[in-house]
Amino acid sequence: MKLTNVILGAFAVTMTVASANAQINILNSKTPEEIGVKTPDQIAYDNDEALPYGYVDERDVLWSKSTWEIIDLDERVNFPLYYPIDTNNIGSERRSLYDVLVKNMQNGNIQDVYADSYFTEKRTLDDLDASLVYRDTTDYGIDQFNAEGRVDDEYIREFTLDAADVEQWKIRGLWYIDKRQGELKYRLLGICPVAGEARSKAFGEDDGMDSKVDLFWVYFPAARDVLHKAKAFNRKNTSQPISYDHLLNSRRFHGVIYKEDNVQGDREVNEYINDNALMQLLESDRIQEQIRNIEIDLWNY
Repeated sequence: MKLTNVILGAFAVTMTVASANAQINILNSKTPEEIGVKTPDQIAYDNDEALPYGYVDERDVLWSKSTWEIIDLDERVNFPLYYPIDTNNIGSERRSLYDVLVKNMQNGNIQDVYADSYFTEKRTLDDLDASLVYRDTTDYGIDQFNAEGRVDDEYIREFTLDAADVEQWKIRGLWYIDKRQGELKYRLLGICPVAGEARSKAFGEDDGMDSKVDLFWVYFPAARDVLHKAKAFNRKNTSQPISYDHLLNSRRFHGVIYKEDNVQGDREVNEYINDNALMQLLESDRIQEQIRNIEIDLWNY
């Protein structure tokens, strides 16, 4: 009886996961292979493209401020940016945001990758290899190199960062007031995954090597088409998955401002408020409230 309950429970979990990951064509499919695959008529009807940004003339920008935010993936509201971390699950149509970006960087769909949030130093996959992959030679490999001058591949360990290793996301955006429409708007400019160094996977987190680093910055407007095709989980309605482009543009996440453009060379909050996490959080809220008040004061007489 217990074995039967276990089997039924596993079947229920499997069907729940499948229904969450592959809702496309599920009501019209005649075989399981057709689930998750759009028909030609559906593809033609969708006309699925990212909604283009409207043109904004520089003369229409009454006020603007750049902000940098940290999105902590430990927060429940930010889970759609983190899961699923099992990128080897071929049956799932959903992918983690990190996996979407890296795979499209590898196949050439995303080329606007930079080392910093100001997009001044461009990076290639070869440049990022040292950050994303750590290779180590075993003791047997060292002995073989000393004896033969070469090392077989079986004696080389390789540790690669994957979606499960990403702890945070950093984003840079621009808040501005469009004086034609008289409203405060936000334009996302860049996004960056933050994770422990790849070598920390080899030595473990207890060796002091698990410091978080910015892996790379992606210029967001150039990656919108790719992110629009990639779907995130919609917890309110699994039949209507939301694209990463929509999720990020509509700010369906919780971020904490850690820097704003300022006269001190865009110094970060923790540079002038040291060793006090509460005061840093209050300073972040103060910056956010200051931005909101700009729009409110616009209509005060």
